[in-house]
Amino acid sequence: MKEVEQQGLDQFTKRYLVILMIAAAALLVWWIAGLDSRVSKLNDILQSDSKLAAYPYQFKVISLKNGEAEVSSPRSAQVPVVKFLRIVYPEFNNASVTDDSMMAAQDVLVSIQSHAGKLVKSQDYVESIRWTIDRKWYAYHGIYLD
Repeated sequence: MKEVEQQGLDQFTKRYLVILMIAAAALLVWWIAGLDSRVSKLNDILQSDSKLAAYPYQFKVISLKNGEAEVSSPRSAQVPVVKFLRIVYPEFNNASVTDDSMMAAQDVLVSIQSHAGKLVKSQDYVESIRWTIDRKWYAYHGIYLD
């Protein structure tokens, strides 16, 4: 019986693998360098606040660029606030938009979002906030936005 010769990788394949490994390492370094520890710190501040922790929606800082913090929000002109409130408070599913409890829930949302904004802006390196609709949150709840 003939013995099967074991062949190693040819020169082209070795070079190709080395180039791929270098490119992957460069991408990893670029990604790590792009992470801003200040965003993590801001999110830690938001998560550790008892008032925000008790609310059914968790505000998150998405990015921080040139002193502007981009913060997620369930409020937007794209989505009526009533839709959000009916997701987090199922007891409002049949409530009128003008119902007193619905109006009170809207006021609480405004107050909570304002509180989150004040916490973020209290940091020296944050000059302004840009609120961004939380598309992932809505998608998770079956509402897909354009």
